[in-house]
Amino acid sequence: MRKCLFLLILTACMVMLAGCASGAETAPESTPEPVRDTPAIPEKLQVNEQGIPIVKVYDMDEEIITEMDLETYLMGVVAGEMKNDWPMEALKAQAILARTFVLKFCEEKESKYPGADISTDIEEAQAYDNTAINERVEQAVKETEGMVLSHKGALPYAWFHAHSGGMTAEAKVGLNYEKEEPGYTKVTAGLDSDQAPEEAREWETSFTETEFLSAVKQCGVKGISSIESLQVGKRGVSGRAETILVNGKEVNAANLRIALGSTQMRSTLLSTLNFTDGKVNMSGKGYGHGVGMPQWGAYGMAESGKTAEEIVTYYFEDVTVEKLW
Repeated sequence: MRKCLFLLILTACMVMLAGCASGAETAPESTPEPVRDTPAIPEKLQVNEQGIPIVKVYDMDEEIITEMDLETYLMGVVAGEMKNDWPMEALKAQAILARTFVLKFCEEKESKYPGADISTDIEEAQAYDNTAINERVEQAVKETEGMVLSHKGALPYAWFHAHSGGMTAEAKVGLNYEKEEPGYTKVTAGLDSDQAPEEAREWETSFTETEFLSAVKQCGVKGISSIESLQVGKRGVSGRAETILVNGKEVNAANLRIALGSTQMRSTLLSTLNFTDGKVNMSGKGYGHGVGMPQWGAYGMAESGKTAEEIVTYYFEDVTVEKLW
């Protein structure tokens, strides 16, 4: 009896050992982390002892070129582009995009101000206000030091705008981007905060016939002396107008917005468009071109507990945040 019991126990142990061995042989291998490609610092920029690029900045107010490290310059940019009392993770998201913008600019372009790498001229680069720098802005820049967006090892265009109106846009529609649509842009819910002011969420404006036709001419459409018909032509996936039809002739909507004034025609996400009693009347949603990160979206995501990295990677496709220094 004891011998039989011993044999039964021995057999059970051997089965258990065999099962363990089999499990060890078929256990899945750990998945290696994806290779993270880091963009290069533009060759024309020198770096200081800490590895931070030095930029020559043309100051519009002082009308002089000042040499400073990129992180110092960035504080004035973040303070100029976003209110300094906004949620910290929104400020940090803005810092990441602004840093990416500066490096992309220096990589591809020459400043229109001789001898400068970049400027405080908003028509050329980003807004800049060093008088609005406070401890929060300094913290946002310092805690993201060297961090940029990367798309397959290259610097993307780090587009941002004020308010999406509910949905972000393709570059070809929102900006009339003339090259192939970048692989990192996406149409997605803007997630804009309810704290956004009414004028950012919805707007309406009007122009005289003369003002409107002058803008149409600036867009390269000639031969229209009066408005006979006016309507939205094509719309993009986000619902934004891609073209406006004036007497049946196509006018690019993004270009028209700039020609009319981007603070008046605040977006191409049009709700109404008509010509009545000698006036062109229009209304719409959102504020800005609609491509990339809406700042009020960053505000809303930060309020809901998202990190800066989660914010910026939500609004762009197939990107990572990399630290260059």
